Amino acid sequence: MKNVLVIGSTGQIGSELTLELRRQIPDGNIVAGYIKGAEPHGDLLTSGPCEIADVTNAEQLAQIVDKYEIDTIYNLAALLSAVAEAKPLLAWDIQMNGLINILEIARDKKCAVFTPSSIGAFGPNTPKENTPQDTIQRPKTMYGVTKVATELLSDYYFTKYGVDTRAVRFPGLISNVTLPGGGTTDYAVDIFYSAVKGEEFVCPIQAGTFMDMMYMPDAIKACIDLMNADPSKLVHRNAFNIASMSFDPEMLRNEILKFIPDFKMRYEFDSVRQAIADSWPDKMDDSCAREEWGWSPEYDMQSMTKDMIETLSQRFSK
Repeated sequence: MKNVLVIGSTGQIGSELTLELRRQIPDGNIVAGYIKGAEPHGDLLTSGPCEIADVTNAEQLAQIVDKYEIDTIYNLAALLSAVAEAKPLLAWDIQMNGLINILEIARDKKCAVFTPSSIGAFGPNTPKENTPQDTIQRPKTMYGVTKVATELLSDYYFTKYGVDTRAVRFPGLISNVTLPGGGTTDYAVDIFYSAVKGEEFVCPIQAGTFMDMMYMPDAIKACIDLMNADPSKLVHRNAFNIASMSFDPEMLRNEILKFIPDFKMRYEFDSVRQAIADSWPDKMDDSCAREEWGWSPEYDMQSMTKDMIETLSQRFSK
């Protein structure tokens, strides 16, 4: 990778990924692609090139690829699970028609493409414990349907046309930089903001609901490490299970209480998000990622909680 287009650069993953790529590849063009209404600001705006990059506008994307001689595209444009359920047709347009545009451009201009999948690609018939890399995928949400289709279409373009497509299945992501945008696992971010602000947290997910989670530094590491991996070692491509920690709301609350003893939480579950969470795995088996490209997370629940609370406490004390 040298010249990279990050589509969705102002989102939860994209904002941190773009800045990390600029740190790691200082002599390259790392283009922050965004849509109107989600413009970059701060370091994201000032540290490198920025361009409007709407995945539904193929001509616009092709012009950016030519202008900056892009060799790698990170396609992070998507509506997250709960939002996609409310706007299924828009989710399909962004996640599938947008993907076709990117894959066709990549085929023509010889770019590598990373389009992430998710635990949402699994469904209620998928084994919930140590979910295998290769297993049944019959999701019951539009978000999940588009993620399965993304995996299949990305594999098709690799097999049929030789496009270098790669992806991971992200668990729930926890960030201390950017707020989430409507995902089922968002409670695991929101809970820290409430705790640090001294507010009671109203949890929309029931106690005993386990889901895979990951701290954002590990997610960014996975995005970069996979695209830098030796392609001859990749048996799987779209998409690798990656895992870091699995917990339910009670476990996370108890960990926060070690740092903020007066933290209060009550339950008021959201039936839509709960149904989605119940259809997802409790814990994925990520042995293929570990074997094929050396995946290894650096954070567990304890170290992530400590870092989240310290970072947010410093920010809100200013």
